[in-house]
Amino acid sequence: MSAHGDVDMGHTVAGWTGTALALMGCTGAGVAVCAAWAPGIWTGLGLVAAAGVVTWALHLAGWGKPSGPRPRAEWHWRTRDTVARTGHAQCLGCRVGGPRRAAAASPRLRPAELSPAVDGGG
Repeated sequence: MSAHGDVDMGHTVAGWTGTALALMGCTGAGVAVCAAWAPGIWTGLGLVAAAGVVTWALHLAGWGKPSGPRPRAEWHWRTRDTVARTGHAQCLGCRVGGPRRAAAASPRLRPAELSPAVDGGG
C-alpha cells in the first residue's frame, strides 16, 4: 500500500509532461538568475507558460483525466480518456476549449431540477 492509500492520484501523460516541462523551465530560470543572464530567465519562464498550454492541449486530446476518481481499470498513466472529445462536466479546461466542447461540458439540468418540487401533502 502506498503512502496515499488506495486512491487514483491522476497520473496521466498530460500531467507528467506538463510537470516535466515546468520543472525544466523553473530550473532554467533559476540557473539564469544565478548567472545574471536575463534572456535565460525569460526563456525559462516561457517554458513554464508553454508547460501549461501543452498540458491543456494534451488534456483536450484525451491524455488527461476528468475531475474526480476514475475506475481502477483506468489508473495506469497511459490510459486514454475516451470521453475527452465531448468535454468533461465541471472542467474549466474543457469549457475554455471552444464553443462545441463548452456546450458538451456544461452541466445540464434535468426537467425535475428546472422547477421547484411541488409538495403534494396537506
